[in-house]
Amino acid sequence: MTRTTALLCAAALLLTACLEPQTAPELPQEPSSQFRLDTVIDGLPSPWAAAALPAEADADADAGAGYLVTGKFGKLWIVRDGTRTEVTGLPSEITALADNRIATEGQGGLLDVALAPDFAQSGEIFLSYSYGDWDANGTGLIRATLSGATLRDAQTIFRAGPAKEAGSHYGGKIVFLRDGTLLLSLGDAFAMREEAQKPSSHLGSVVRLTRDGSAAAGNPDFGQDAVPELYSIGHRNVQGLAVDSATGQVWEHEHGPRGGDELNRLDAGANYGWPIVTRGVDYQGARISPIEDDPRYESPVHGWVPSIAPSGLAIYRGDLFAWDGQALIGGLASGDLRRVDIQTGSEVRVLSDLKKDGDAFRVRDVDVEPDGAVLLLIEDSENGRLLRLLPR
Repeated sequence: MTRTTALLCAAALLLTACLEPQTAPELPQEPSSQFRLDTVIDGLPSPWAAAALPAEADADADAGAGYLVTGKFGKLWIVRDGTRTEVTGLPSEITALADNRIATEGQGGLLDVALAPDFAQSGEIFLSYSYGDWDANGTGLIRATLSGATLRDAQTIFRAGPAKEAGSHYGGKIVFLRDGTLLLSLGDAFAMREEAQKPSSHLGSVVRLTRDGSAAAGNPDFGQDAVPELYSIGHRNVQGLAVDSATGQVWEHEHGPRGGDELNRLDAGANYGWPIVTRGVDYQGARISPIEDDPRYESPVHGWVPSIAPSGLAIYRGDLFAWDGQALIGGLASGDLRRVDIQTGSEVRVLSDLKKDGDAFRVRDVDVEPDGAVLLLIEDSENGRLLRLLPR
């Protein structure tokens, strides 16, 4: 498939998606007037993820309170006191993303950022990104040490395979488990969705790795030909991954096609069914599968039809809001923050009245800070914003 053909196909799919509109359910709303919304910084070009730095760090790590923010086009910033400082020392394949067509014409680029559990002592951070070119690419993971505004010893420690074509579905979310290993989500490559059911492939999976990028001990056994890094399979495009700090339970959400977004408990060795089991339909309006539920596959705890294009996930634990144990989910298409009670399935639209030039903003990332404030990263090509949501 040439780049031009891929872009024409994508445009056609977007057009056909409008032929049969899906009706969103009426949900309770909590408008912005009920909250205080502080701007940490604006003017961020195409931000993708944010991570709060600890208030105190080891002197050797030389990093104080603030935030790390990734920019899709190969930028990493430290944000402090309303200003941003560009971090140097990124590998050349990251800094070249601004000139790489995979980033400018697809969903790839510099993606998530996560701090090692012992960051205050080690200064280690982990970054996910898209490697390769339009014809052969995938999701990679970088480990580096942050010293001031410089990365030291940055190196790619893992690359997903097989390489895919075009620029869709990278996953790329990173989260650390209590045992010190990390999970990395990997998309199904869109046109290669059957790979999500093949244990010999990383595509459409979540992998569990050590901090050097190797397969973690005790990973599930998916069979003789399985790649050893697999933690779970049967995913479409996981862009929300979180660990409940109170229980240790891992949660994920993933993009469906036209409808069929899912919120799932993520368990080791589980198969989440894609594309055999789905509640969504293809962009042309055709059924992807006649099976919506099957006991052989994990069923979602919650879902969305039509799609909200979920991005960013946190399980709220804190004292500022009466939301203990609830899931906070950003919406790219819905332009709001979704609050889901994972026990009852009830759902609330938060900040649904906030607009930019008449259009709802796209919530790209969500996190909960130690003081209980909710951190929101708003995606925009020229004026992305990092916000703190607080009670009035």
